[in-house]
Amino acid sequence: MDPTETVSEEDQQDITDSLAGNGEGYARLVRRYQDRVAAQMWRFTRDAVVLDQLVQDVFVEAYLSLKGFRGRAPFLNWLRRVATRVGFRYWKSRVRKEEREEALKETNLNLMADPETLTPVEAADTLYRLLGELPPADRLVLTLFYFEPCDVKEISARSGWNRALVKVRLHRARKKLKSLLEEAGIGKE
Repeated sequence: MDPTETVSEEDQQDITDSLAGNGEGYARLVRRYQDRVAAQMWRFTRDAVVLDQLVQDVFVEAYLSLKGFRGRAPFLNWLRRVATRVGFRYWKSRVRKEEREEALKETNLNLMADPETLTPVEAADTLYRLLGELPPADRLVLTLFYFEPCDVKEISARSGWNRALVKVRLHRARKKLKSLLEEAGIGKE
């Protein structure tokens, strides 16, 4: 993120139109950024129905918060922060234990047998389930750091946490994930 970047003229015009009550201005913003928001929200769910709902939630929250947009950085940067908050709230609100147990029952992967035989899709789903075992804050820092990929400064900006807290959470989350991987029979020598 370049601190000298500002809002594009096109985005600024659409934001101005939206704030003036022109729905088409906001529709243009949605069309312009919905694929990028969907790609980010994919980090929070593997369920297409939930993904659609999260993307919609991001744009609803962004619309309701648009008056607070200061325009000091590109609109997408601000929109990514909104998306991060929406995804984090989603993780916090889920009844994680029940969903995790159900997902593990449906999966017939025997990780202890031979984790190297997993297809890329199975490996991604397994990693997603293991990340689901972590507390939401740990899951968020790992997702932003490894999948987005964001540095500590960007994670701090998106989450609202200070940099020291991000570093501590990242360190602890890595240790927890390593432990979960080892329990699943992955990563042991």
